[in-house]
Amino acid sequence: MQVLIVESNPDLGGLWQRHLQRMGAEVELALDQSAAIHALRMREFDVLVLDLVLEDGAALAIADFASYRHPDARVIFVTNTSFFSDGSIFNVSSNACAFVQSGTPPEDLAAMVEHYGVTRSPRPCGSP
Repeated sequence: MQVLIVESNPDLGGLWQRHLQRMGAEVELALDQSAAIHALRMREFDVLVLDLVLEDGAALAIADFASYRHPDARVIFVTNTSFFSDGSIFNVSSNACAFVQSGTPPEDLAAMVEHYGVTRSPRPCGSP
């Protein structure tokens, strides 16, 4: 399973990365939009773990590019804010599969990544 983590906080991103690697996933960590777009151009990912509020860049632009470049890739959005807490992220991003708080235990996030990466279907979660 190929996973891209896009998280501005390298400590938090690294924590998630280590948990996913212990599960056997190949994981790339991008700290900003530029690095994430570059990664999406260079290889295919099954799942993206994408912080909704990045210090440098726009998470929705990354999700949109991922849906164009890798239409089957699924996105798990994480955030420490109340943006989209009403579930509207699923209307905005067709490849959104989950929306969780940044403080979600890493093992729970890893289980979600494994679930969405393994049960991948021809269409992303939000597609009709």
